[in-house]
Amino acid sequence: MLRRAFVFALRSGLAGAESFALLAACSLIARPLAATEPVHGLWIWKSAWVLEAPNAAEALVKFCTAENINEVYISVSARSAAAEEPQLALLIALLHQSNIRAEALLSSANADEPGKHRDTFLRHVQEIVKFNQRHVAERFDGVHLDIEPQQRPENKGPGNLGFLSDLVETFRAAQAIAEPARLTVNVDIQSKLLRGDIAERKMLLSAVPRVTLMMYELSSPGDGDSPEQQGEKAQKASQKFLNMAYAGLPAKNVAGMAIALRTPDYGELLPQMLKKLDDANRGNPRYLGWAWHAYGDYLKSAQ
Repeated sequence: MLRRAFVFALRSGLAGAESFALLAACSLIARPLAATEPVHGLWIWKSAWVLEAPNAAEALVKFCTAENINEVYISVSARSAAAEEPQLALLIALLHQSNIRAEALLSSANADEPGKHRDTFLRHVQEIVKFNQRHVAERFDGVHLDIEPQQRPENKGPGNLGFLSDLVETFRAAQAIAEPARLTVNVDIQSKLLRGDIAERKMLLSAVPRVTLMMYELSSPGDGDSPEQQGEKAQKASQKFLNMAYAGLPAKNVAGMAIALRTPDYGELLPQMLKKLDDANRGNPRYLGWAWHAYGDYLKSAQ
């Protein structure tokens, strides 16, 4: 009954004290992820495209529930955020009703660079804070930062981490905006960043409370490995990277790590591979859970 009333309020534009009271009541549905509950995340790129179909938000929530997903990373475009706002508010409301967290997914290839690029990105983080101020009941729970300086030509190469200190400064600046606004910060990282020395890894893993390792290209559907071999390879790699990341670091005041796999590497076997990550690492206090890249791949395969 509460869900139907809340969705009706959003879609019909109710105003005044009665609407506010209804929205405030619904906001109590959202819950932070329990400390003992593993993260099961999902990227939603091109959210405007994903949500344009009839009942798309409801279909997404149904998918998350079926796949045991408890948080989603929803791309928010700086250029079209105002136009997308009603859709985003409705989606977040529905996610919260199913106890699924919502993080605003913000991406850039150059936000590590001081000056214009970093300032522009941080304004984007501030816009998420303003979104939450406008939406009491359907607020984002966190920001999810996908900054990829390693994509630029000058940063190629396995040992080339010259960009790391600037990247960490951007992470810290985003954290300084998000934390007072009760937003968590979660950042995507590549395995390249875990190959740094102890000082570099400490700098990275002490900047934010959570990181998500993009553990890609271990396997592919056509490489001839059996599902069992693919699963074993993913398990061993996840343990290797967890050990590599935290070797020599203190037990406290460093980020926990989720591990992401992507659809092109495993096809329809991806849910099975993600479960194997939990099976292999649930006893590791550094391991937060897994993340699925990405919902758009599922939609394309279902067409």
